[in-house]
Amino acid sequence: MEDKERKKTCCFFGHRKINETEELRDRMFKTIEQLITENGVDTFLFGSKSKFDDFAHEVVSELKEKYPHIKRIYVRSAYQHIPDWYEESLLKHYEDTYFPEHMENAGRASYVERNQEMIKKSYYCICYYDENYLPPRRKNSRRDLFDYQPKSGTKVAYDFAVKKCGQIINVFEA
Repeated sequence: MEDKERKKTCCFFGHRKINETEELRDRMFKTIEQLITENGVDTFLFGSKSKFDDFAHEVVSELKEKYPHIKRIYVRSAYQHIPDWYEESLLKHYEDTYFPEHMENAGRASYVERNQEMIKKSYYCICYYDENYLPPRRKNSRRDLFDYQPKSGTKVAYDFAVKKCGQIINVFEA
């Protein structure tokens, strides 16, 4: 992706659960509107599977009424080929959708790779990241005697964004 396009692109990632407050909505609205009006951002990349993704999509969709030129793009983490009815359903809420070519055999890492794809294509990353959050402990199977602490997908994405993204905007406030 050309650097000029990348400077006009913003992606979102965050925890599955968020504390949705009026202050957060105002902060998101102002941040995104500033990116549109002052930085020329016109493309927004979305994933799925988290409350933050849904929240970000709501805010951008609201701003799309005021700035109809902006594009919402859904980056799929599954289903390289989708039936027409599913694509039509997605295109009611997004201007485009695609499945990254290199993810064909990503398996369980598909969300991580999808987030990395969005981060690489974006100059701006808006995230909802609480550095103190840890996902619930898990076991590999019911027979395991010991559980383990899985990594937070948002932390993995944040660490990647620190290396690859031009500007990270964390809207989380403790």
